[in-house]
Amino acid sequence: MAFAELLDRTGGVGLFQALQVFTLFLPSVLLPSHMLIENFSAAVPSHRCWVPLLDNSTAQAGVPGALGPEDLLTVSIPPGPNHEPHRCRRFRQPQWQLLDPNGTATNWSEAATEPCVDGWVYDRSTFTSTFVSEWDLVCDHKDLKPIGQSLYMTGLLIGSFSWGLLSNRFGRKWILNLCCLQVALANIGVIFVSHFFIYCGLRFLSAFAISGIIMTSGMLLVEWTTTRRRAITMTILGCFYSLGQMALGALAFTLRDWRTLQVAVSTPFFAIFLICWWLPESARWLIIMGKPEQGLQELHKVAKINGHKEATKSLTIEVLMSSMEEEMTSAKGHSSVLELFLVPTLRWRTCVMCLVCFSQVTSYYGLVLDLQNLGNDIFLLQVLFGAVDLLARSITAFLLSFLGRRTTLASFQAMAGLSILANKLVPQDWQTLRTVFAVLGKGCFGIIFSCISIYKPELYPTALRMTADGFLQSVGRLGSVIDPLIRMTQQSLPLLVPVVYSALPITSCLVLLIFLPETQGFPLPDTIQDLENQNSRPRQMNRPFLSDPLGRDHAILTSSLEGTEVRKRSSGLFHGQNHHYALLPHL
Repeated sequence: MAFAELLDRTGGVGLFQALQVFTLFLPSVLLPSHMLIENFSAAVPSHRCWVPLLDNSTAQAGVPGALGPEDLLTVSIPPGPNHEPHRCRRFRQPQWQLLDPNGTATNWSEAATEPCVDGWVYDRSTFTSTFVSEWDLVCDHKDLKPIGQSLYMTGLLIGSFSWGLLSNRFGRKWILNLCCLQVALANIGVIFVSHFFIYCGLRFLSAFAISGIIMTSGMLLVEWTTTRRRAITMTILGCFYSLGQMALGALAFTLRDWRTLQVAVSTPFFAIFLICWWLPESARWLIIMGKPEQGLQELHKVAKINGHKEATKSLTIEVLMSSMEEEMTSAKGHSSVLELFLVPTLRWRTCVMCLVCFSQVTSYYGLVLDLQNLGNDIFLLQVLFGAVDLLARSITAFLLSFLGRRTTLASFQAMAGLSILANKLVPQDWQTLRTVFAVLGKGCFGIIFSCISIYKPELYPTALRMTADGFLQSVGRLGSVIDPLIRMTQQSLPLLVPVVYSALPITSCLVLLIFLPETQGFPLPDTIQDLENQNSRPRQMNRPFLSDPLGRDHAILTSSLEGTEVRKRSSGLFHGQNHHYALLPHL
């Protein structure tokens, strides 16, 4: 954990960290738009079969003038399950007898109907165009929409695993830039497609890259932030996602055509690709991977931005090698996914986190991709979901400081599961109550995601952090792939959906409390040995601090009852002082 000392030497949290957060604002705000855009671009408008009496001017010329559109609809379209015009059937011939006031509404037979062989007519009052209406993904073809969503989630799954390995090999910064460019190109390509399966292919490529942006942006923030500010920094990043959800609702309300909406959320990624080039690579990763010279250059760059120019002289390659020698040696040979299961310290952590990630992603998408079943105004619901998510994420740092990582995560997983169960069991007619439970569940997931983004990196050493993150995100994305398929069973097995969506988070919260450790107050581990030391050393909670004459904070050495371990190095890290005590950042 010596890198925490080096990072503090460059200024800890200063102007560089603020600029880094600001740079990642735009991609973080736009990512929810791509992941949830099909709430609008794939919305299913009201529709009915195309029929000559209503939609062909020549046929309408022979109709008596006394008959209005409602009468023509009655003789052309049979009633559906809800006594509304059927969406997928029409009469072969007009049933004029249905207009007889002495007749009955059932004076027709199923044999007199046929599928919509001439296509459909869509209600365009809410959306001028969705790809569902453009490619007629209704009736017998309605199952293509959830299959397309599953393909998108498959892209997130494969991308999470692939980028986790690649970023551990080639670095965080390069992968971030490459993914931003890929998202821009793939989504711009979507605008020009004329076939649903080509659309699915481009969405798959977009999802593949989006998972890389999510992982690398969060990891860069984590690895450039001190222990004391890590929770707040990741909470701010989470709030950006919430703002993006609100912005999507407002943007979709303004742009009712799905291609126009796609352009609006895609073109900014070309600018993001150019802006992100200034970001420095993770010095922590460079040093652990055996590139200390490059790591030192990045540390010097950060020190200059933070106004600690004297650190460029005191931080030399000798100081760095002496400080990180143990971490560099321990990291060698620990970069394979197999290490997550072969190393005893990591095995239980990985198994439990697999369950946690799978359960929360499955239940989350089961909630947020079902807006049309929650109410009529899906634009307002999207903004409301984003607002509640923002409020929930903004209080995450305070909850973590009082309850810790493990208790906070487990508590809100249980609450999310119960909220989903209540939402699914409430009758469809009680829309207000269903919306209340859905919003409560969405707020719980906001806290869960923020907590996991902080907790997960603290469970793994630097050499395995991106590998573990990629693997766990892949497991989580497996849940998002399965989610549309679960929703397809809602008609035949109505109780399966609420049971699965509620039981998963409740079960994972119990397993989490039993098997995972609390990490609050520990510096970010660099090696497996650091993890083992955490189990035998009390956590560093808030301690009083003094300032030295040079302006750098040092931990006050208190009695041994506090159990605080202060490293003593002769490397000259605090050169020119009487003591060589290195600060251990704390929360």
